Amino acid sequence: MSAPRKVFLIATEASGDHLGGALMRELRARLGEGVVFEGVGGRDMTAAGLVSKFPIDDLAIVGFAGVAKQLPMLLRRIREAARAVLAARPDVLVIIDSPDFTHRVARRVRAADPTIPIVDYVSPTVWAWRPGRARAMARYVDHVLALLPFEPQEHLALGGPPCTYVGHPLIEQLSSLRPNAEEAARRAASPPVLLLLPGSRRGEIRHHMPVFGETLAMLAAQGLALEAVLPTMPHLLEAVNESVATWPVKPRIVVGEDDKRAAFRIARAALAKSGTVTLELALAGVPMITVYRGGAVEAFIARRVVRVSSIILANLVLGENVIPELLQEECAAEVIVPKLCEVLADTPLRRRELEAFARLDAVMEPGARSPSEAAADIVIRMLG
Repeated sequence: MSAPRKVFLIATEASGDHLGGALMRELRARLGEGVVFEGVGGRDMTAAGLVSKFPIDDLAIVGFAGVAKQLPMLLRRIREAARAVLAARPDVLVIIDSPDFTHRVARRVRAADPTIPIVDYVSPTVWAWRPGRARAMARYVDHVLALLPFEPQEHLALGGPPCTYVGHPLIEQLSSLRPNAEEAARRAASPPVLLLLPGSRRGEIRHHMPVFGETLAMLAAQGLALEAVLPTMPHLLEAVNESVATWPVKPRIVVGEDDKRAAFRIARAALAKSGTVTLELALAGVPMITVYRGGAVEAFIARRVVRVSSIILANLVLGENVIPELLQEECAAEVIVPKLCEVLADTPLRRRELEAFARLDAVMEPGARSPSEAAADIVIRMLG
């Protein structure tokens, strides 16, 4: 009987951990006892059978300044992860998102042992900034599994590694994002439900919560009745509660993914920090205004290197800038409030967003295979 094939996976954030867990379950369903897993991951991958080499909680760092402050710890973990891969001698290494961490591990592994195939699950944003990364990746990544439909063509044009669109995991979750008849009725009823989505990292909470509180207060002062709902995660609840304590108008805070999705299904509009959540809201059919406020260093660098017309993921997938984005100085209550009033009411802006969102299913359709099935196909091919 042949020895089982060994897959080493590395994910350092919750979104990557979710992808890794789904991939592990799919590989186990296909290969049974013919596959074993080692690596670094979080709760989802642990539930799928991984014993993580170290906890990933301290690796969720946002912004250039945040990375700089934690650099010694990050470099130590990168060395530790690379040594673990080389000691395991896996049949394939799967790095998942978090390129500032995982790609440094991959480069060390490739330099020390070029025989280990490396798959990158989630392409870095080479289409947004630092396009030279694509060509550099070709030296140490054998295949990229893309979540966005335009990414394979971008890698081809930029000289990157082979790249396959496997589909975004949100495509598998549409039933939890879209309302039933009762929820659709609440979405249309008064007072409208307004979602507040300040971000999923502590730095984002710190940067966005004050202006979100000012926005709610200004809306109330204008006499606009609404039900504000702020979804968050357990590890951020204390920080969110501290911020909300000083707000003159308090939102309803809901905790966890299930309650967040329930709020999406009844929401009439959203004020959201730019990121994956914009695609989630678009698929749920929730018009939005997006904002982003970062630190001074981060803003200075971003203005000089970002090469796309929008930083909103839903805009990029749709191929047009239908969702307003208010960045840095424009991320202010007096600018946000008029735009929010437009997406809460039946206006041309709201109608334009909804018409664009209706096209997303066709744009993001990955084919007959689910994202985790398509990803597993390629990983199994790399296993030989």
